[in-house]
Amino acid sequence: MNKPDDLMEGEPLIKPSSTDHPLFDAVVEACRSVYDPEIPVNIYELGLVYTIDINPDNEVNIIMTLTAPGCPVAGEMPGWIADAIEPLPGVKQVDVHLTWEPPWGMDMMSDEARLELGFM
Repeated sequence: MNKPDDLMEGEPLIKPSSTDHPLFDAVVEACRSVYDPEIPVNIYELGLVYTIDINPDNEVNIIMTLTAPGCPVAGEMPGWIADAIEPLPGVKQVDVHLTWEPPWGMDMMSDEARLELGFM
């Protein structure tokens, strides 16, 4: 993934997701089943899943981040995501990539996550 200073003008910091793919909603629901062990909100609502890219061969590529680079589950969480998505009917393969650009911030949380954590 590009670093912000390498971006062309108008290029998004976060690659768009394949929202029109038939598997997209099922993949989102699978992501919602994975929780950060330190925060009682799923990783999708926390805004940790940046991109869900699904190609025509139903190969799913996830670009995600963590709340902090020193997160104690940094080595495990990508596997949890893959384990949640791989059993979905039609999914051929899942690859999960961690990125630190852009850095995660509380503004990336959904309203649902903010409400759950008492920020609203």
